[in-house]
Amino acid sequence: MKKFCGVLLALVILLCGALLCVRPYERAFVYPKKYTGIIEQYSGEYGLEKNLLFAVICTESGFDKDAVSRAGAIGLTQITEETYDWIKWKLGDEGQFRDLFEPEISVKYGAYFMGFLLDDFGDYRTAAAAYHAGRAKVHSWLKIPEYSSDGITLDSIPSKDTAHYVAKITKAYEKYNSLYE
Repeated sequence: MKKFCGVLLALVILLCGALLCVRPYERAFVYPKKYTGIIEQYSGEYGLEKNLLFAVICTESGFDKDAVSRAGAIGLTQITEETYDWIKWKLGDEGQFRDLFEPEISVKYGAYFMGFLLDDFGDYRTAAAAYHAGRAKVHSWLKIPEYSSDGITLDSIPSKDTAHYVAKITKAYEKYNSLYE
């Protein structure tokens, strides 16, 4: 019995030690805070929590400024050319789509777009669904009682890919809040 208690105590100590190592690992590798200065600048400018913008970038590109999706979205915040042109018009900017490979431009456009969606939908999960599936599609889902009981927030998401995306954003956002706040 003494030997069993000793082994059990050793396992508990090892487990506690491992847990102490997980948090710094998660902070450094799984949920890093890269591009902090520009993320803080543009999240403040466009009215969204910086940890939400970190979560979007972590989910979208894993902080790879050269990321390109199968759909043709590029940069840290994975903006498509159509969305880029719309944001560029809204901001009165000049430039070219490939400018999104520059972290500052990508963060600025991603922050503007997510801030716009948050203003439109009022809920970060619904805004994240629109970031992924498109604003018009989410507005159409909100009109269907099966997906939204109040017409304001999504209770369920009919697209498996978008539901998975929103779950990833939610997990990353919660992780950034718990690891850094």
